[in-house]
This record gives sequence, C-alpha cells and structure tokens, in this order.
Amino acid sequence: MDEQTVRAHAQAYCDALAAGDVGRAAQEMSRELQANLGPLVAMLPLPLTEASIESVEMAGTAYLAVLSLVGDERSIRLQTRWKERDGRPTMVEASHVPEVPPAPDIAAGSQEQESG
Repeated sequence: MDEQTVRAHAQAYCDALAAGDVGRAAQEMSRELQANLGPLVAMLPLPLTEASIESVEMAGTAYLAVLSLVGDERSIRLQTRWKERDGRPTMVEASHVPEVPPAPDIAAGSQEQESG
C-alpha cells in the first residue's frame, strides 16, 4: 500500500459521494464502519456539490487522507484513516475536522477604540 493507491481509493470514495451513491462509497470502508454507517452519513453535507482530497500522508502504520466535502448548505473537512485490509486500502476511521475560527483582528479592534 502506498500513497498513490490510497489516493485512488480516497478519490473513488469522493466520486461516489459526489454522485450520491453512499452504497458505492461504503465499499471503500471497513466492515466496522459499514456496520455503523448512519452516524458517518449524518455528518456529511449531503447532497454534495464538490468532494476533493486535500492531503494524503503516512501516519505510522496507516495513511491519513483529509477530504473536503462541500454541500449546498455547508462544508466539512473529513479526516480518514486508511489501512491495508484484504490486500487493498480500506477506510478504517473517519472524523470531522473542526474548523478553527479566525483569530480576532486585535489591531482593528484597537483602532476602533481610539477613534470612538
């Protein structure tokens, strides 16, 4: 299993979700994730208007792929962990990556106080 192979399977997952085919997307998941598909699907901004891979990198014995999933109402970043199962990359974990709110602009705040 290498980065290119993991990327291909992550792209197949993205393509299936973008097409609205959750069943096909589930084929990339471990049996454990397939058994608990409801909570994973509930966090997705379905229907998707865009699904892409932000990054794929080695992390110990697994690969982490961060996916950008965009729907009509909202978008999320999904961190997925891939391990080799039955001779192919398989998604074994998925979690929502919380968005970090932008830091307040302290300089702008101090200018407002001075002029007010």
